[in-house]
Amino acid sequence: MASKVRQSIKNKSPNRATRICIAGATGVVGRCLVSAVQAVEDMKLVSAVARSAAGRDLGEVLGGTPMNLRVDETVDAALEAGVDVLIDYTHPAAVRGHIETAIARGTSVVVGTSGLRPEDYPPIKAAAEAAGVGIATGNFAITAALMQHLALMAAPHMPQWEVIEYNQPFKPDAPSGTGTELAEMLSAVHAPEETVPESATIGPREARGAVVDGTRVHSVRLHGFASACEVILGMPGQRLTIRHDVEPGGEAFVFGSLFAARAVLTRPGLTRGLDALLF
Repeated sequence: MASKVRQSIKNKSPNRATRICIAGATGVVGRCLVSAVQAVEDMKLVSAVARSAAGRDLGEVLGGTPMNLRVDETVDAALEAGVDVLIDYTHPAAVRGHIETAIARGTSVVVGTSGLRPEDYPPIKAAAEAAGVGIATGNFAITAALMQHLALMAAPHMPQWEVIEYNQPFKPDAPSGTGTELAEMLSAVHAPEETVPESATIGPREARGAVVDGTRVHSVRLHGFASACEVILGMPGQRLTIRHDVEPGGEAFVFGSLFAARAVLTRPGLTRGLDALLF
């Protein structure tokens, strides 16, 4: 099957619009993506997934004119439309299953949904490579990619850092995918120094945050935040803060998601982070 998938990717005509499925099409980001895909010439929206709107016309669900596109209840059903790339903005509990379903069908995936854990990536990577399909995961806001890129430039020169990520109170996963990914990337540069070891902390040790690959990450869940992440890097007498914020709504993730949807078709395997595609 893998050889057939690789051949289909290789033989995709550059003149044919990329066939897109959006999972989470009625959500905050999904709504923006529906409009964005319709506005570009090199993509065609061929299916959509939203359990709450299954069986209804997508255009009517979104408050517009009919689109002659019936919303599917499951990703498996939606991929029957002959999809090149699945763009997933759904729920942390569902995303890994969606990826596995797409890989089994030879469909590339752009995963904007947070919630994948470190242990999820090795089997996803192996399955994608075996099938010859591209999987891109991460935060697809351009400012998030710039934050990660600039933080990696600074880390070799700074002995210490901690990550703080902020989200709405109903976000279930903590740390967020963005905070976790940033911590892992920074820890790969070098382990941040700790002046006072956790064992010597006076008071609840949880106050020092979670440890992700050696980097401390703090998760804030409050009304008033859409999504934000920052890294504070320190050394004697000075500190550097690199932060990205997004406003409510899904507009911030549109450009990066479509950029990734174009890129995954020529990048079999797993790509983590928009920065890996941009820089």
